[in-house]
Amino acid sequence: MSNPQFTRDGAGNLDQTLRPHSWDEYVGQTKTKENLRILLTAARERGHAAEHVLLYGPPGLGKTTLAHLIAKTLGTNMRVTSGPAIERVGDLAAILTNLSPGDVLFIDEIHRLSKSIEEVLYPAMESGVLDIIIGKGPSARTVQLELPPFTLVAATTRISLLSAPLRSRFSGGTFRLEFYDVAEIAQILKRSAELLEVSVSAEVLNDIASRCRATPRTANYLLKRCRDLAQLEGSEVTNDIVQQTFDLLEIDTLGLGAPDRAVLHAIMQKFNGGPVGLNTIAAATGEEPSTIEDVIEPYLIRQGLLERTPRGRVASPEAYSHFS
Repeated sequence: MSNPQFTRDGAGNLDQTLRPHSWDEYVGQTKTKENLRILLTAARERGHAAEHVLLYGPPGLGKTTLAHLIAKTLGTNMRVTSGPAIERVGDLAAILTNLSPGDVLFIDEIHRLSKSIEEVLYPAMESGVLDIIIGKGPSARTVQLELPPFTLVAATTRISLLSAPLRSRFSGGTFRLEFYDVAEIAQILKRSAELLEVSVSAEVLNDIASRCRATPRTANYLLKRCRDLAQLEGSEVTNDIVQQTFDLLEIDTLGLGAPDRAVLHAIMQKFNGGPVGLNTIAAATGEEPSTIEDVIEPYLIRQGLLERTPRGRVASPEAYSHFS
């Protein structure tokens, strides 16, 4: 049997292919794009590094893509890291001192930086200097290193966990990314289908768009899974293929997956509809509280299926109607 010839169509490479490479290709988030365009164009014309920018919102809405577009607009390199990867002050110092003038530093999940690392970041963002403590005890002294001008672009799904001093240093602006509407998602999927060389009708694209949790990342994931099934069935991506794919992935007509339904069922069946606390829901479903709060709840609330009250989470009448 001959060996197949593989090409680079892995998840990372494919996601990079589908990522918008210009502001025109980036659909949605109109106000954020316009504010960033003004900020970046003005900085580039002055020949200065742009001011620091904070992007926040639920996962999959395009924060990383915006960071890439910021670097591309400024005509500079982008260095990528994440909060969990910066474990020690020395890790941050190494990153900052290796930046070139004008570089964009992208820190994903910045809410996971420790307080001690945050404090090192303050003067770097505000004054362009890095304070390094040499030695210990009474003989310790601080050495100040001047850093090249850079732009910090940070992303978080949990802005409430950022300290006020850190938030205030994003002088270029703090921007919330919103969920997408069906028309915007369909437009994104049309471009993705063309790049994937998938033949698909507008009706099918709208069907996928209406069940993707209003999130481009999820929409592209579903399109790729529909493509896979269509390939194995020797078919185009039809309504029937889409329905089979959703059935296999346990995604219902509202775009709810098994974890979403588990949370709602726990509230409705085990706790009489609520109110019930986050940690109690987590214990009942086996999900991490942070996963429920950051990934599951925002969409359920947006769909009107879940309410947050001072006493806890409550399943709405719409949730009961959906499962009736």
